[in-house]
Amino acid sequence: MTPDFETEKREAAAWFRELRDCIVAAFHDIEDAHGTGPLSDRPVGRFDVTLTHRTSEDGSDAGGGEMSVMRGGRVFEKVGVNISTVHGLLGERAQMAMAARKGIPGMAEDPRFWASGISLVAHMQNPHVPAVHMNTRMFWTPHAWWFGGGADLNPCIEYEEDTRHFHAEMKRACDPHGETLYRELKAWADDYFYIPHRKRARGVGGIFYDDRNTDDWQADFQLTRDVGSAFLPAYLPLVERHRQTEWSDADKDVQLRHRGLYAEYNLVYDRGTKFGLETGHDPDAVLMSLPPLAKWA
Repeated sequence: MTPDFETEKREAAAWFRELRDCIVAAFHDIEDAHGTGPLSDRPVGRFDVTLTHRTSEDGSDAGGGEMSVMRGGRVFEKVGVNISTVHGLLGERAQMAMAARKGIPGMAEDPRFWASGISLVAHMQNPHVPAVHMNTRMFWTPHAWWFGGGADLNPCIEYEEDTRHFHAEMKRACDPHGETLYRELKAWADDYFYIPHRKRARGVGGIFYDDRNTDDWQADFQLTRDVGSAFLPAYLPLVERHRQTEWSDADKDVQLRHRGLYAEYNLVYDRGTKFGLETGHDPDAVLMSLPPLAKWA
């Protein structure tokens, strides 16, 4: 049985909030700076913050979080940066899924869990600016604890220099934790973000990890912090590079069709979406990742 980990839980939840605050401030700065170019006559976008709640199986409070969403900005068409800290009892289906995937015994006897994390998805006004996803999280049960997370880039119009820059920053975050770790987490992302029924990836990849427990909580938490801290250096230069690029109706059509891929993946395959809905978390927060508009043939 794992220790109670109360101090570590508070430390992790505080870090996810700190990262959220940093990203929200940086995205506000981008909106403020967009004084010329497409959509510069629109109102400056701002995040609306909504409290979210999870209700346990017996109707009692089971934590929640904050859903920060900006819609219809100059640069961001829709971006959400959510944090949550939830707890309660894992239902039978969730127990079976986790026990099967993680090899954790004893869940039926003591199905308590605690989870905290940050989840970000940005869908951009300009088709030349890539969409992006980032998530880091900690999960605890009386039987085990682990971290997960990563970030991946989802351009509808690909630029090789953008892909190189994004992956270089992800590698920079991984390298202090092992010379082969970036390669391993990149391969994991390539596999995880693949859409089997389309026979293609949803983007140009990044890094992904789950079930991270090396028996050194501080080391695993530091990796998670490094991955979260790498997000803005990896993404902001790409926004700056393309945010004032003129686009055509054809470019927008490509973007909307690519968003269809994103929606399909998140609704059919994404484990975080399934877990959030399965455990009774606020569905608006869980489905925040979906694009505001999409298109299919």
